[in-house]
Amino acid sequence: MPYEVPPLPYDYDALEPHIDEQTMRLHHDKHHQAYVDNANKALAGTEWENRPVENVLANLEILPEDIMTAVRNNAGGHANHSLFWEIMSPDGGGEPGGDLAAAIADTFGSFDSFKEEFKGAGIARFGSGWAWLVKDSSGLAVVSTPNQDSPVTDGSVPLLGCDVWEHAYYLKYQNKRPDYIDAFWNAVSWDFVAERYAAAS
Repeated sequence: MPYEVPPLPYDYDALEPHIDEQTMRLHHDKHHQAYVDNANKALAGTEWENRPVENVLANLEILPEDIMTAVRNNAGGHANHSLFWEIMSPDGGGEPGGDLAAAIADTFGSFDSFKEEFKGAGIARFGSGWAWLVKDSSGLAVVSTPNQDSPVTDGSVPLLGCDVWEHAYYLKYQNKRPDYIDAFWNAVSWDFVAERYAAAS
């Protein structure tokens, strides 16, 4: 079954004032739709066209060479954005609790230290890409990926991701990516991230 853009789990304006309605409409309806359309086109007629996107991304190296780049970019864009919408919530913000909070403190020293490292990864990403909190074989880690590359391709489980492509923030924040990342924390659904952490542990 071809990929489809999932509906937003909240209204377009629900993340105001942190992320504006116009950005959410363009980001979800136009950018994500383009990734879906292009991923479906690249995979059409191949043995991969009906597989879950995570399965495709975990096996990029064995895809036909002539579609590998298109699939990396567009199936990656679909997977990353599908997760991104779920990571955020109108009731977001604050700090995680429970096992996730303990794991963050153990790994990074404190929640504030984690936030600094995560923000640094987002700011340091030259051009377009993502900052991530992932669960890998050693535990939690902050990583950054270029373009629409997914941590799934490297065998990691993405728990929290911040899209630092300009299309994610430019209408409201212009060139102030650090301000956008600061605002992003107010929208993070730590309950959702904790569920992903529990499932990956």
